[in-house]
Amino acid sequence: MNLTILFGGASFEHEISIVSAITLMQKLSNFNLNFIFCDTDHQFYIIDKKDMKAKTFSSGAYKKMPTLSLSQGAFNQKTMFSKTQYRYVVLNLIHGADGEDGTIAALLDFYSIKYIGPRVSASVFSYDKRYTKWFCAAKNIKCLEYEILNSNEHKNISIKYPIIIKPARLGSSIGVSIVKDESELDYALDTAYEFDNSVIVEPFIENVKEYNLAGYMADGEIKFSIIEEPQKENFLDFEKKYMDFSRSESVLKANISTELEQKLKNSFTKVYKNMFEGALIRCDFFVVNDEVLLNEINPIPGSMANYLFEDFLGVIKSLSSSLSEPKRIKVNYEYIHSINSAKGK
Repeated sequence: MNLTILFGGASFEHEISIVSAITLMQKLSNFNLNFIFCDTDHQFYIIDKKDMKAKTFSSGAYKKMPTLSLSQGAFNQKTMFSKTQYRYVVLNLIHGADGEDGTIAALLDFYSIKYIGPRVSASVFSYDKRYTKWFCAAKNIKCLEYEILNSNEHKNISIKYPIIIKPARLGSSIGVSIVKDESELDYALDTAYEFDNSVIVEPFIENVKEYNLAGYMADGEIKFSIIEEPQKENFLDFEKKYMDFSRSESVLKANISTELEQKLKNSFTKVYKNMFEGALIRCDFFVVNDEVLLNEINPIPGSMANYLFEDFLGVIKSLSSSLSEPKRIKVNYEYIHSINSAKGK
């Protein structure tokens, strides 16, 4: 199978995207893979498989590699005498801004390029944590109580301590703090506001039960991964999550009841249906007093959550073959012709 992996982007999660791409190169070694790197200046480069090493990007060596442009249905590599087109399905592996905020989705849609990843509307509602909360309310999906703070206005917090503070538009625990009492609040807010002018405040629940579930739609139905119960500390900081993005070893299925498994799948289905078609996503859930609460939607999970699937190659093949064809509107200028005819022109 031919597949193009698009990675990089201009975001705080740029390096994580590189780690994910290198991990998938190993997991999808049976595929005919192309690698397109988007640097922080939004220039696209075609990267040879042998150069898919972290040092290629940290050293700036990628700048010596061929650049690409876009046209309808393809990325293009031009030389003085020829042009190579990459028309394969694109796997959007750009984490954070650009990849998950809808920018890349809009670009690929504009050029009618088939891709695996969240569409524009799905990106909007999953990238910004404020919109995710509103999305949950609209679809009757239960989540933790929350408050929204903004750097431009002061507002007292009514949620009881301890609390967790998160930038509204960032992942990988960047800028996230646990606040045990009011004396720690100002520092936590200053940290979060370095990355975003809006933050989400939620109650911090120690030793909460957490479960991760990934899935995608193919052949008209949602295909679920195993359910994982992460073995972790109360809070994963950026460094721990950074390492988590390079995971490739399969994990053990959570030892839970059939009833809880079905509850988690039902909540995932509410999130996914009529919004995330075309994407493989991972949802992270809390279980509090036997109630399933959505914690987070990962529209482009680290290394595509490959470790949650027994046959990841089969997953990508199945999802790729289920993508709908990009729609192109045909314009026949009938309206303008009728006006001209009426005017006798």
